[in-house]
Amino acid sequence: MPSTRKKDLQRQVFEAICACQEKKAEQISILELEKDSGAFTDYFLVCSGSNPRQIQAISDEVEERLKKTGLRPAHIEGYKQAEWVLLDYVDFVVHVFTETARKYYDLERLWKSARHLEPAELAPGPRKKATASSGAKKKRA
Repeated sequence: MPSTRKKDLQRQVFEAICACQEKKAEQISILELEKDSGAFTDYFLVCSGSNPRQIQAISDEVEERLKKTGLRPAHIEGYKQAEWVLLDYVDFVVHVFTETARKYYDLERLWKSARHLEPAELAPGPRKKATASSGAKKKRA
């Protein structure tokens, strides 16, 4: 994947993360799926809501924020029932679960070979590693 495309994708996933955080999603997890794993997408963003209304609100916020960037989901599933809403953006998929459904499907276990990322790793701007190495220099001084 070309570097600018990957950065654009990471920025889009980060926008989705911010939308989830805005609506108080719980247990936000980002999985970067391996190319040879048979995955049909690059990232899974998994989070939980405490009730169907919150799950719909999280889904709505993700959709609204990404729509502002010109990105619309290719497919949406489960919105009406709001046990597990899936927003498919082709290069990444957002999963918003009830706690019960999340435990049942356990995507983190199912895709255990995926790399688990922290939201800050997808944030635009300087990488965490750069700040960590500058912090190490300060300690030596």
